Amino acid sequence: MQRIMRSVAVLVVLVVVLGLSLIDAGAQTRRKRRSRRAPRPVVTNPTITSPDESASGETKIISTADETSADPVETTKPKKKKTANSDEDMQDTINALSNQVNRLNDKLTQMQSNDRSLLDMERLTRAEQRSESLRSQQLEAETKLADLQSQMDQIDYALKPENIERVTSGYGTTRPEEARDTRRRQLESEKARLQAQIRILETSRTRLETAVANADAEVDALRRRLQQNDATPSVVESQPARSPKPER
Repeated sequence: MQRIMRSVAVLVVLVVVLGLSLIDAGAQTRRKRRSRRAPRPVVTNPTITSPDESASGETKIISTADETSADPVETTKPKKKKTANSDEDMQDTINALSNQVNRLNDKLTQMQSNDRSLLDMERLTRAEQRSESLRSQQLEAETKLADLQSQMDQIDYALKPENIERVTSGYGTTRPEEARDTRRRQLESEKARLQAQIRILETSRTRLETAVANADAEVDALRRRLQQNDATPSVVESQPARSPKPER
């Protein structure tokens, strides 16, 4: 048992020693790599020669401060011309845009007037159709009323006593008075029915007359509006587009 413990301890010591030796070897290799890096370049300022040395034929440093200071003065002069030209161009573009806006407004008003004209034409067509329909209904009511009035006249003629006597005399009955009363009641009931129908038709005819008059008035108003709309576009087109005055 003790031998085993000793052998284990020896192995642990060997592992530790090997680890330390590997760490030292890695550190040395890193130092060698850092030492191999290229040195940084050293910047040296040029030597300034005196006037005597420049006269002897050596190189001379010439200052260009005066030339560089003169350049901005010369370059600033054309900028003023550019700004003036740019202002004129901007004013021209503004005028052109304003003219385009005026033309677009004119076109928009023209389109709106055309739309209104189309709408008025559609309304006029519907109003004319409605007027014709109402007028036909009125004519039909008047025709029915005339027929009922003719039947009413016939019943009034049949209700006369001599006509009732003449009609019932041909029945060949032993009770002529009862036959006359029955005939009279039939004629009176038919007369009452016709009178009710006549009253309904007269009321309907009055309403139709009012509706036809209103429809005709609407048709006339729409026709006058269409005539005015047809006359206004020529006035709008004749007016030139106004361009705004350039600002000084």
